[in-house]
Amino acid sequence: MAFTIVSSKSMLERVRTWLVVVLAMLPVLVLAAEIEIANPQITASEDGFVVSADFSFELNERLEEAVTKGVVLYFVTEFEMTRPRWYWLDEKVISRNQTHRLSFHALTRQYRLSTGGLHQSFDSLSEALRVLSRLRNWAVIDRATDKSGIRAGDTYAAALRLRLDINQLPRPFQIGALGNRDWSLASDWKSWQATLPAEVK
Repeated sequence: MAFTIVSSKSMLERVRTWLVVVLAMLPVLVLAAEIEIANPQITASEDGFVVSADFSFELNERLEEAVTKGVVLYFVTEFEMTRPRWYWLDEKVISRNQTHRLSFHALTRQYRLSTGGLHQSFDSLSEALRVLSRLRNWAVIDRATDKSGIRAGDTYAAALRLRLDINQLPRPFQIGALGNRDWSLASDWKSWQATLPAEVK
């Protein structure tokens, strides 16, 4: 009898812990798709293949305030391309990502959008976000260095997404952002069948 009571208490504690974890994750799961992706496409360039797409999103008040007060926001664009295989799981042939840093400089009163060593300055946040929302000619396949065996004319499964990377925020903000809906900004993976176009001559 005593064993049954202890066992049921233990089970009740496990269920309670599981419910707390699920409820804590719920805001992140529900708000996972706050960025919409439209018109994704792959085109040929002189050096390989490039991706273009449009992202539709807005920053909430908390994120706008954070940027204006000097917090740098990191947006990561991710691209994957897979080749179907009848005998096993699909083969991932391309996996690329790039990070855009959105910041505000109090001295010049300008917003800055940076990727790699390139920087653009804007007088308003809306201008910076307009550029961030238009992905154009992102080189994802370099013909000279690619070893994946991709070929023009073949069809692949392509996928693209954009997300705010809270892991690159300063440590105090990372802790506050966990499970906080104000800091959750991401798209779902946008998938499409892409037939690689003929090479540019």
